[in-house]
Order: sequence, then structure tokens, then C-alpha cells
Amino acid sequence: MLKDLDVTQIQKILPHRYPMLLIDRVDEVEPGQYAIARRNVTINETVFNGHFPNNPVLPGALIVESLAQTGAVALLSQPDFSGKTAYFGGIKSAEFRRVVRPGDQMLLKVELEKVKGSIGIGKAVATVDGQRACTAELTFMIG
Repeated sequence: MLKDLDVTQIQKILPHRYPMLLIDRVDEVEPGQYAIARRNVTINETVFNGHFPNNPVLPGALIVESLAQTGAVALLSQPDFSGKTAYFGGIKSAEFRRVVRPGDQMLLKVELEKVKGSIGIGKAVATVDGQRACTAELTFMIG
């Protein structure tokens, strides 16, 4: 098990860089099993210039991408997938239950339910202050 990965350590696992690296810290990862990460949402993010003026809301697609990056850490931290890229294979049953705004910190949890060959399926949950913001089932393809 790995704990307390900072952004420099995350970048050794994920190929993402600014402005598309959407997780700030990984609290815990059990390679091939699960990952728990955090994202600090700030008003300085470019997306808030247009989504929406005077009512800044983090787009659901970026919440799901944050979850996907968390799941990718769980997959790519396995020795067999080191140095590879995790791509979206599918997004199933994504539901949004709470608005995410600047100043919020999202807690991102992805549990891999099945990994077979180069495909993985995970259950993902994003919460803010203990309230569910998003749940989804994500499919990953390793390339």
C-alpha cells in the first residue's frame, strides 16, 4: 500500500500535466485494488471564466475525469502497467447529486471491481464534506 502521494509522485504514475492533471494528492492506493485522492477546487481554474459567470460550478465532466484519474492511479501503480496510459473505455450510470464550487475539496474514491488483461472496471464516488457529489461506474483501457 502507498500513502500520501504528492503531485510530484502522482506525475510519476500519470501522464497528465497542467491543465489536465485534476487530482492534487493521493491519500492511499492499493495497486490494482483502489485509490483515494483529493482535488482542491479553486476559483483560479480557467473553466470558471465561462461555467458560469457569477455562479461558478465545476462541470460534471471534470468531476468524472478527476475520478478517472484516481482510478488510473490504482491501475497504473501496478508493476505490469507502470509507464502506460489508462484511457476511458466507458462511463456507466454517472449520477450527479451535489454542485461542486470553488473552495470545495472533493474526496475521490475508486474501487476496482474487475481487472482482466488490459481492461479494468471500477466503482467511483466523489464527495464534498461527506455529501455525495457524483457516483459512476468507469471502464479503463490500458494502452
